[in-house]
Amino acid sequence: MTTGLRVLVIDDERPALDEVTFLLEHDERVAEVHSTDSPTEALRLLQQLEVDAVFLDVQMPGLTGIELAQVLSRFKTPPVAVFVTAHEQHAVDAFDLNAVDYVLKPVREDRLAEAVRRVLAATRTEHAEEQVPVERGGVTRFVPVSEIRYVEAEGDYARLHTADDSHLVRVPLSQLELEWADAGFLRIHRSLLIATAFVDEVHVDGGRCSVVIGDQQLQVSRRHTRELRDVLVRNARPSAATGREDAGP
Repeated sequence: MTTGLRVLVIDDERPALDEVTFLLEHDERVAEVHSTDSPTEALRLLQQLEVDAVFLDVQMPGLTGIELAQVLSRFKTPPVAVFVTAHEQHAVDAFDLNAVDYVLKPVREDRLAEAVRRVLAATRTEHAEEQVPVERGGVTRFVPVSEIRYVEAEGDYARLHTADDSHLVRVPLSQLELEWADAGFLRIHRSLLIATAFVDEVHVDGGRCSVVIGDQQLQVSRRHTRELRDVLVRNARPSAATGREDAGP
């Protein structure tokens, strides 16, 4: 979203509320930050404000964060939910409510930044389906980014591969890597960018890693192997991955 996110922070503990609010106010991807220490007040604010996401605690008096998220899920256009809490045991309930992230206290700046990235990815998916104009034989087609499985670098061009076709566009791979990061694309080689949602298999042979997407087996460079593994594990098991990140060594 080019105008930045609009968020509401809800936590009955003032120090935690102030900390999360401060960090979000200093994130350049966030345009507006509202805050309250009362779940009841939060509901009133949400009737007046348009927000893209709520960052809320779980254990709060009167109305818990889980109960509040259940109310929000019935809104015509519900905001994205991120739980920020010291209670790890509620993660399953949170993800059952389609929360995009579950951040454990004490909150780290880099961990909250990752939550913002996930909010952006979720809101972009909801608000618009990005399409890429491609030309062939004097005809321009618009290919949804969600249909692109992987991208190969060809000099100053990039070849976009879908399930049954490929298209050459004059855009460097490095630019697509930046623009499509929030859509789930990941660099696995200096000449390859993949949509992680389409990975069917991961092969490791003699220390070399490759992924299978459809009928294609694509080589993963050594420098990108660990990041790929971490992303695939986090996507497959969000609650477990999130817990490990915040639990520390």
